[in-house]
Amino acid sequence: MTATLEPTATVKGAKAPAASPADVIRKAHEAGVQVVDVRFCDLPGTWQHFSVPLKELTEDVFREGLGFDGSSIRGFQAINESDMLLFPDAASAFVDPCLQVPTLALICDVVDPVTGERYSRDPRYVARKAEEYLIKSGVATTAYFGPEAEFYIFNSVRFDQNAHEGYYHIDSEEGIWNSGANGSPNLGHRPRHKEGYFPVPPVDRLQDLRSKIMLALIASGVEVEVHHHEVGTAGQTEIDMRFKTLTRMGDQLLMYKYIVKNVCHQHGYTATFMPKPMFGDNGSGMHVHMSLWKDDKNLFFDANGYALISDTARWYIGGLIKHAPALLAFAAPTTNSYRRLVPGYEAPINLIYSQRNRSAICRIPVYSTSPKAKRVEFRAPDPSSNPYLTFAALLMAGLDGVKNKIEPPKPMDVDLYELEPAERKHVKNTPGSLEESLAALEADHDFLLQGDVFTPDLIETWLAYKRAKDVDPVRLRPHPYEFFLYYDV
Repeated sequence: MTATLEPTATVKGAKAPAASPADVIRKAHEAGVQVVDVRFCDLPGTWQHFSVPLKELTEDVFREGLGFDGSSIRGFQAINESDMLLFPDAASAFVDPCLQVPTLALICDVVDPVTGERYSRDPRYVARKAEEYLIKSGVATTAYFGPEAEFYIFNSVRFDQNAHEGYYHIDSEEGIWNSGANGSPNLGHRPRHKEGYFPVPPVDRLQDLRSKIMLALIASGVEVEVHHHEVGTAGQTEIDMRFKTLTRMGDQLLMYKYIVKNVCHQHGYTATFMPKPMFGDNGSGMHVHMSLWKDDKNLFFDANGYALISDTARWYIGGLIKHAPALLAFAAPTTNSYRRLVPGYEAPINLIYSQRNRSAICRIPVYSTSPKAKRVEFRAPDPSSNPYLTFAALLMAGLDGVKNKIEPPKPMDVDLYELEPAERKHVKNTPGSLEESLAALEADHDFLLQGDVFTPDLIETWLAYKRAKDVDPVRLRPHPYEFFLYYDV
């Protein structure tokens, strides 16, 4: 399906014309839409939805909202306070490129019908508040975010866990382990482990599929800059979106994950954003590029600074590094995240910054000397995170650094793994587990509460949810490799 509404994205410094409900309804009719799908984000970071026929989409819906049961949504309400409202954001409208029935998608904000207030645990509301706080701080008028969300595309995945067994099995026609497979003609040409960056087809078997994903994103109003195979065998992939403002990029990252999964599914593949689905090959990260602007001026650029960054950028980095352990409770929020963030590999676990060193948690890209291109790249996040909460937390940590002029450790441009032990011991690392990151957030979250951006209720709910639903279930279950290690004890 190629019909689309006019994309809401605009060039830097220009404001998009406000889309009115009447405009959305009119354009939906012009595009041949039959169904309207309303979507919102639960606390862990997954889209939820329900649909109504187009005739039910009136201007009153944008003013009065649509009801739903908040007690059935992860991290939301108790059963005795379940009624909630969704208010569609007219500026978010796009025609879904993945569905056969012409469907208009609208991203919604969550409201408590009793108080009439925005819901404190709605992740999109947190993102909105972070942008408002930035303006009120006087530091900048706009924050831009550009995440690089990696993922794997497999042909098949099987997994189960119960009282008497636990396993997973991944297969991919591109996986190097299939080089000796028999039963059908084996045409070879597969990327070896850690050699998926960037051989051309036929080694790269997913070129056309990635192009189809890219075109579906563009049809939805998402600006795409590049797509390519990533380092891992068995289909590791990256498709990069052009930077956007915080909340809009949160919207777009959820669109991205939805479109990736559905286009792959339609073509007989399965896509996963798990940070570390395979042992012995690269994990999937989500490096986040950030910059602060005051009107048309990039506050991160200084022609005389290290790597051409300003004092503001350096202090922003100082805030990110100071609060990194707590930030990872949102930015690397699964037990699987810490299979990727391990010492001794190229993981960005080192709490330092550098202009080129990819094992530093903060990197300053040096591809361009243009003032407009200068930005900070925070490399520890992964795509299992809730983008609204992650981007908002990163902004709050950076602003804390700017306001308090927090100095980061001195930049290090050497290979950290070649350092002598005496030098290496001074470089601190990120937490080694989700449990450690949650403890760090519990101890260090005052910077998130500034301007009521995050609330104590949201942080307490996040900590309790993650401990009960992530940490404890994994801790209680035997690991398959433990049988290899310990069965004969």
